[in-house]
Amino acid sequence: MKKKPYPLLRTFLLCSALLTSANGRTWTSADGSKTFEAKLKSYDAATGDVIVDLRNGRTQKFSETFLSEADIAFLKTAPTSSSPGTFKKLPEVLPDPDGKEADMSKPVQVYILLGQSNMLGFGKPGPLQTAAKAGTYPYLVDEAGEWTVRKDVRDVFVMCSGNSPAKDKRTGWMTIQGNIGPEIGIGHHVGHVTDAPVLILKSCIGNRSLGWDLLPPGSEPYEHGGKPQPGYRGTPKDPKGNGEPVQGEWYAGCQYDGDIAAAKKVLENLDKYYPGAKGYEVAGFFWWQGDKDMRNAAHYERYEQNLIQLIKALRKDFNAPEAKFVTASLGQTKKGSSGGDGKILDAMEAVAKNSDPELKDKVAFVYTHPLSKGGSSSGHYSGNPETYMNIGEAMGKAMVDLLTK
Repeated sequence: MKKKPYPLLRTFLLCSALLTSANGRTWTSADGSKTFEAKLKSYDAATGDVIVDLRNGRTQKFSETFLSEADIAFLKTAPTSSSPGTFKKLPEVLPDPDGKEADMSKPVQVYILLGQSNMLGFGKPGPLQTAAKAGTYPYLVDEAGEWTVRKDVRDVFVMCSGNSPAKDKRTGWMTIQGNIGPEIGIGHHVGHVTDAPVLILKSCIGNRSLGWDLLPPGSEPYEHGGKPQPGYRGTPKDPKGNGEPVQGEWYAGCQYDGDIAAAKKVLENLDKYYPGAKGYEVAGFFWWQGDKDMRNAAHYERYEQNLIQLIKALRKDFNAPEAKFVTASLGQTKKGSSGGDGKILDAMEAVAKNSDPELKDKVAFVYTHPLSKGGSSSGHYSGNPETYMNIGEAMGKAMVDLLTK
């Protein structure tokens, strides 16, 4: 006997008017009382999980047990929109952007960039133009030697301190405009392989740790060296907290709350940041962070557990259960380091190799030491733009690999 739809799915069925026949096929609930229209995005035969696309570009996940037998039979043989065939192949060298807009009938593919000062970007653009003209990053400059512009990728950067109101730091088409971070290499690579419009959305600030400032929802208090460590929305005086933001003082996860709220505000006003957008889907996350955690044993020894919880929390917060995740090590850190930076590198690599179905083939790790041109994360790599370009390119390629698996 089939189960009755749980409340979330029941709400989804009742709101089926939000869907259109252009989005796919007609589906029927297990008891035959409800029908709705949606486009199949993915189906996992092992778990029975079904993911469909809504008209506004968001996704809905539920179990096959809530569908009719005819729908389940369809799932067994149906192709999905997330198949590798929806992405182009990456060439050895990216060509210049063609100046064309993306297919605006498709939902915007959103990639959210998070972390601390590494992700902020302190690459000075001056030397980069010379390198691009010499052929190192040829797609960055046109025949006239001017910066190229991608008209299919929007570059948005917002920043806040804690859960205070965010400020727009940059909005526009993907091009060089001021100091750069990894978003340039990321945006060009995911933009090249994607027919749909792409939004690179960076929401972060410097000097923040995963073990405290960016601690994600679901993190429980623990002890380290006999000292209590706060869980999400806890404080040193009240490690457990009550689940609500703490008023008037910093708390565990305060920066997580702020960065996520800032990113969501952009998505709530999508047409402002991507004119003509017809909805969106959060396709992936990029994470470059660790400089602050490496200085605190309570944080770097728990980094792997916190990173896994971060991935789960982000997917839940953005209703993106299948979103991919790319993380990168600190540029100065060599494999085998026994310090806190090495512990963080090991943790990132372990998460990428984790066989858990929620992580396997959905998380990638980029070892950045061979890509760095010197300096350290705390010194912002001396502002060398090639460091930021090399790491951005590698992170972008890693995301493409995940998308096409």
